[in-house]
Amino acid sequence: MKSDSVLCLNTRGFHRMHYVEWGDPDAERVAICVHGLTRNCRDFDFLAQALLPEFRVVCPDVAGRGQSDWLPAKEDYAYPQYCADMTALIARVTAGGKPRRIFWVGTSMGGIFGMLLASRPNTPIGRLVLNDVGTFIPKAALERIGTYIGNDPRFKTLDQMEAMVRLMSAPFGPLTDAQWRHLTTTGAKQHKDGSWGLCYDPGIGIPFHKGPLADVDLWQHWDAIACPTLLLRGAQSDLLLKETAIAMTERGPRPRLLEFDGVGHAPMLMAHDQIRVVREFLLDG
Repeated sequence: MKSDSVLCLNTRGFHRMHYVEWGDPDAERVAICVHGLTRNCRDFDFLAQALLPEFRVVCPDVAGRGQSDWLPAKEDYAYPQYCADMTALIARVTAGGKPRRIFWVGTSMGGIFGMLLASRPNTPIGRLVLNDVGTFIPKAALERIGTYIGNDPRFKTLDQMEAMVRLMSAPFGPLTDAQWRHLTTTGAKQHKDGSWGLCYDPGIGIPFHKGPLADVDLWQHWDAIACPTLLLRGAQSDLLLKETAIAMTERGPRPRLLEFDGVGHAPMLMAHDQIRVVREFLLDG
């Protein structure tokens, strides 16, 4: 695994978006894997290793998360900024004149980026995996997220933090002790007083607290997507409703839909069955 960053522009200046990557930098197939709202690039460690050696795998920390810079203007934490940052990353990984094919794997928020980018004319995205996110996001799910996003809890020990992660992230489904520890340590930040907290800018929660939340409708973007698409859903998800997922299979790119029992929002793509279906779909392109 290698670590690097790409320079991006925001309304107040420049910021660096950190990313990690695996595999041959000259590989024709490039899988870009983008995490959910409060997570980070290391969520894809297990999937990335399974995609080797056929893919170069690139996993960014979205601005304000992980090791990426925090944005000085908190109102920039929005999809126009995120999509611009991802475009800079795509430019980085496709530079050099050799042919590249972009395969996008997006969990929740990262899947929304994928839909927005894949719907644009001349998109470089050749295959799209949406992990527990879709064309309609109900207000109730956003309100649930709003109850914790932007909080800045502190813990005396990593063990205490892991207990919170296991509780708050129980919808991720059954994970091993090692995987829960991985999610904790890669999502942790130690403060100067020795306490532990979450490695994201609390400012990312501002859009959830500026006014009344409303349902999100992305059908217009969905109908413009033409690339082969795989749709994954946690069977108990409150963010990607069953009826939405079924409706998505009947229009737009008409994806194959796969559900995982015992999982809510969102499958972590760490279990063997989840990794297998993603790998098979990407290799089919």
